[in-house]
Amino acid sequence: MLKAVILIGGPQKGTRFRPLSFEVPKPLFPVAGVPMIQHHIEACAQVPGMQEILLIGFYQPDEPLTRFLEAAQQEFNLPVRYLQEFAPLGTGGGLYHFRDQILAGGPEAFFVLNADVCSDFPLSAMLAAHRHQPHPFLLLGTTANRTQSLNYGCIVENPQTHEVLHYVEKPSTFVSDIINCGVYLFSPEALKPLRDVFQRNQKDGQLEDSSGLWRGAGTIRLEQDVFSALAGQGQIYVYLTDGIWSQIKSAGSALYASRLYLGQYQLTHPERLTKHSPGGPRIRGNVYIHPTAKVAPSAVEHTCVLHSIVGWGSTVGRWARVEGTPNDPNPNDPRAHMDSESLFKDGKLLPAITILGCRVRIPAEVLILNSIVLPHKELSRSFTNQIIL
Repeated sequence: MLKAVILIGGPQKGTRFRPLSFEVPKPLFPVAGVPMIQHHIEACAQVPGMQEILLIGFYQPDEPLTRFLEAAQQEFNLPVRYLQEFAPLGTGGGLYHFRDQILAGGPEAFFVLNADVCSDFPLSAMLAAHRHQPHPFLLLGTTANRTQSLNYGCIVENPQTHEVLHYVEKPSTFVSDIINCGVYLFSPEALKPLRDVFQRNQKDGQLEDSSGLWRGAGTIRLEQDVFSALAGQGQIYVYLTDGIWSQIKSAGSALYASRLYLGQYQLTHPERLTKHSPGGPRIRGNVYIHPTAKVAPSAVEHTCVLHSIVGWGSTVGRWARVEGTPNDPNPNDPRAHMDSESLFKDGKLLPAITILGCRVRIPAEVLILNSIVLPHKELSRSFTNQIIL
């Protein structure tokens, strides 16, 4: 028996994702045509023996989240429940706080996935590795170049056994080119070190973190409080993947993640990709068009939208050109990843993808490339590598 936990955070997090998260909670923002965390749930549901999927976070259980949970349960025929934290508890605090719900029924192990990552989620392969050599913690890792590795949790492994010998979260100097993907497989014994951290926090009282903020005893950071402390003690191992992976921290990274998932759809969900049909629109590349979108069969390229996210109910006039600045990884470096920067730095707007707000209309005769257009559109245009919702 297996379970899965998806850490969805809360509204006080994900500020780099604004303004997109003003209209919809970040975990429900559509990526490649479906809510961001649906990709996680789909991957978990495909693992044999999966019995329950738990979402842990600090969001209020509002109507959109409730509707999503109900739809997910029906689609995957699995219990999918949301457990709301009483306060933001970090990446490990929620796991310890809801330990009884996680361990109910006696699972062999449980997956833990950060909501804001895009991946092909090799969960079955991780499970096979865990069963071959069981340990409390198994981390999914991938490689990054030397410069970008400083933006992630860095892992030093034993290349023969894959034991994690050293772990540093966002080091100031180069440590390793193996980085933490934010996808884990824990055995029930993994909760014991979390208990030790909680008890130590209680004894020490409130603690000040590196940002100068005070955190309560229930706040546990998996990366700093657990992984760094236990590395080299034979408890943490890493499973390396060469599959797709990217963080989804900003609007630009949402576009890049959509493109990665659309490419995967050729194998995983070909039914989601729009195909050529007699009398239908011209399709180039991997395109998703939501069933509610109406697309005219012809397209004259008088208006162009590039590298942009067009918000709900938006309008783009005729002969307009909306072009953002792509921030894709270096195509010449196979280990390069997306740089997820904020929209502003030092009070200045950074070059990035263009985001158009709500209540905007898009006319006919539009060419859309590498962009996301959000719901309820009547369209007459040409499409390349983009999503219409």
